[in-house]
Amino acid sequence: MTYISDNIKKLGLILPENVSVVAVSKTRSSEEVLLAYKAGQRVFGENRVQELISKKKLLPEDIRWHLIGHLQSNKVKQIVSEVAVIESVDSIRLLSAISDEALKNGLSVDCLLQVHISTEETKFGFLNFEIEKENWTAVAESLPGIRICGLMGMASFTDDSERIRTEFRSLTALFRSTRDRCFKDKPCFREISMGMSGDWKIAVEEGSTIIRVGTLIFGERIKHI
Repeated sequence: MTYISDNIKKLGLILPENVSVVAVSKTRSSEEVLLAYKAGQRVFGENRVQELISKKKLLPEDIRWHLIGHLQSNKVKQIVSEVAVIESVDSIRLLSAISDEALKNGLSVDCLLQVHISTEETKFGFLNFEIEKENWTAVAESLPGIRICGLMGMASFTDDSERIRTEFRSLTALFRSTRDRCFKDKPCFREISMGMSGDWKIAVEEGSTIIRVGTLIFGERIKHI
């Protein structure tokens, strides 16, 4: 599986310095993750709480784990002490639950606000107007167990590159307006997590600081018959 190492090196050569990579390791084996780790990758993303926890027990301690999938409130207690970043916070209620649990563990958890930027109804996230109307300064000050570090979004699953570009551009504009309105004096609010294996180039062109890629690193998943 030397291609994993090769893919990571290629990404490192072509990505701007301000863009970091979350290697999406969902359904990948611990052995594959370890190969990526040995090639220099240190940040990995999982969609499911239990899969993340199971892999974390088997892999090097200095891996930074991101939860990138939908988080149910009843799983908050399990995940808070296991991750570096929760990218998929889609409600203030969930943000509050994470903060409460983090405080019990003496932690401060970095979180991204997930925004529903696609035309698909199946995706989770705040709507644009919900981000725009909220006083995030007050929210952040009332929840000392978390740090709001930016926004995350997923574009529509489509071959229409202009639609994808428009959706990414809207997230960047929302990030900038939210930063200027609520986080001007908070350098921690700096991340725009958008772009996956099929659309990461457009995302980077439109201002992404974090791309979440799996196939681009690990190759296509093998379908079992």
